[in-house]
Amino acid sequence: MQHIRISGIYFAQANEQQTPSVMARLLGMACQACVALVVGLFAGTWFGSAQTLDKLDLHNVRGESANYRQKAAIHLTPAAQNGETLAIVKGSDFQDGAVEADVAGAPGAGAFDAARGFIGIAFRVQPNAAKFELFYLRPTNGRADDQLRRNHSAQYESFPDWPWSRLRQETPGMYESYADLEPAVWTKVRIEVSGQKARLYVNGAAQPCLLVNDLKLPPAKGAVALWIGPGTDGYFANLRVKAE
Repeated sequence: MQHIRISGIYFAQANEQQTPSVMARLLGMACQACVALVVGLFAGTWFGSAQTLDKLDLHNVRGESANYRQKAAIHLTPAAQNGETLAIVKGSDFQDGAVEADVAGAPGAGAFDAARGFIGIAFRVQPNAAKFELFYLRPTNGRADDQLRRNHSAQYESFPDWPWSRLRQETPGMYESYADLEPAVWTKVRIEVSGQKARLYVNGAAQPCLLVNDLKLPPAKGAVALWIGPGTDGYFANLRVKAE
């Protein structure tokens, strides 16, 4: 697969047999993307934005551009005690396909005892973040000396009606699982979505660590967002979206 990089925008050619005219069109779009975020304009093509705050709509979070562990990144921390804390990627239009990112989360300074460094990716985000689907990680659980905590390392939830607490109470163990994680360390996540099904892959694994076969919201186009939970000091890099 051929990769092209122009001013922080990454393209991965889905079909190496594409004609020169198709490549010319892709390069032309890449030039436009230098000044505007472009996500999913061509089905089957990866798009990703440079790590700049102007590409994000912040909801209850503080954000800054940063260099963290040798990666250009977005640094997010909570800015409110209540409400969902996320940064929506402007212009993203995603229903089915795949989302990839590098994430690093840890409890922030002064965080409450139950903070786990909650960090993840929301998708099919509706206007004003009124509804969305979400996969997130609890990095401090990954290598805890407690099997039950390890089993709660990766989590699915659906906002607003299906928080983790309801899912755990009504269907224990079905929407969370173990993954080998470390706090404050870059972790590669990949989310694949098709209809009512979604899969979460961690650190390049060939098999998903978490399967969801009944996403709680009806399939609908929406945005992609960077998400952190209470008490989290979170970093995101190399976000890529492939809408199908």
